[in-house]
Amino acid sequence: MKFIVSSSYLLKQLQVLGGVINNSNTLPILDNFLFELDNNSLTVSASDLETTMSAKLEVESGDEGIIAVPAKLLLETLKTFPEQPLTFVAGDNNTIEISSNHGKYALAYADGEEFPKAVELEDPSATNVMGDILATAISKTIFATGNDDLRPVMSGVFFQFSTESLTFVATDAHKLVKYSREDVKASQSAEFIMPKKPLNLLKGILAGSDTDVLIEYNESNAKFTFDETQLICRLIDGKYPNYEAVIPKENPNKLSIARTQFLNSVRRVSIFSNKTTHQIRLKIAGAELNISAEDIDYSNKAEERLTCDYQGDDMQIGFNSRFLSEMLNNLNADDVQLEMSLPNRAGILTPTDGLDEGESVTMLVMPVMLNN
Repeated sequence: MKFIVSSSYLLKQLQVLGGVINNSNTLPILDNFLFELDNNSLTVSASDLETTMSAKLEVESGDEGIIAVPAKLLLETLKTFPEQPLTFVAGDNNTIEISSNHGKYALAYADGEEFPKAVELEDPSATNVMGDILATAISKTIFATGNDDLRPVMSGVFFQFSTESLTFVATDAHKLVKYSREDVKASQSAEFIMPKKPLNLLKGILAGSDTDVLIEYNESNAKFTFDETQLICRLIDGKYPNYEAVIPKENPNKLSIARTQFLNSVRRVSIFSNKTTHQIRLKIAGAELNISAEDIDYSNKAEERLTCDYQGDDMQIGFNSRFLSEMLNNLNADDVQLEMSLPNRAGILTPTDGLDEGESVTMLVMPVMLNN
């Protein structure tokens, strides 16, 4: 089989697909890209058994064939070429020869038939979402997912589709993020938990894109189709915790403050906090917010005073500064609101501006016990 393709076009597509391939694979064939040539169309796939991604490329050819090409070697070679046409010729001696303007390079290929076949989704439900909306939903939630192997359901993002809205939720039991879009709807209700790796791949490809993404899903797999690309992944098995139950409904104490000022203050003060608890204390009275931290073991302490808009009773509450700054960092708003009820109940952080029509973000952060 023989085909001709632009070097930079091929590299761009392969770099995206390369994100699927693990550094150490149990099956050696998974260290390869699968090339399926059908005249002028070349389909390249990469898989780690859980996630399979493929892209269709336009090439010059009149041949057909299927081979598996070493991914790392091919990527490293392509990175060094300036833009030029490359000719690939796969011979019978199990080597594929690449000819550039200046030279020839031969690499050994494997039998493409050994490559694991992508799962076919039987009888899937489907929803269309704009690429940029999906990428935003992923980046707004994925940072709050957990890494606990004992609770795999929390290591992914919960997709909740209904005929009124789409909701994306992530939590690690210390913090929770719920991102909703009421301007996008599904034809029927569905819920599934998406693992992190395929979400990170989608986030990278779809950021800022206005292409439509077709999401198809059944009990065990989900498939994302856009442009000439397809991503199929296995879903996380299990029941997602009832997140609505942990979001406190009555929060009479409301603090409004400029996000950047609050974030910078939390970051600065947290440098002086205990290195294991990362605890900072918020003391709110009247229109003044006092942020402090102390590391008793090393006699380090810091305290800052900010003016804020506060309605509610005077209170003191402790938070893990890492969680708080992660959340503040993830919002695009100029001003944020922190709603609280009691020092031992979760605080709710929401943006007061910077949202699109129909978009809402709710972030919940668990307090830490203050030792007076």
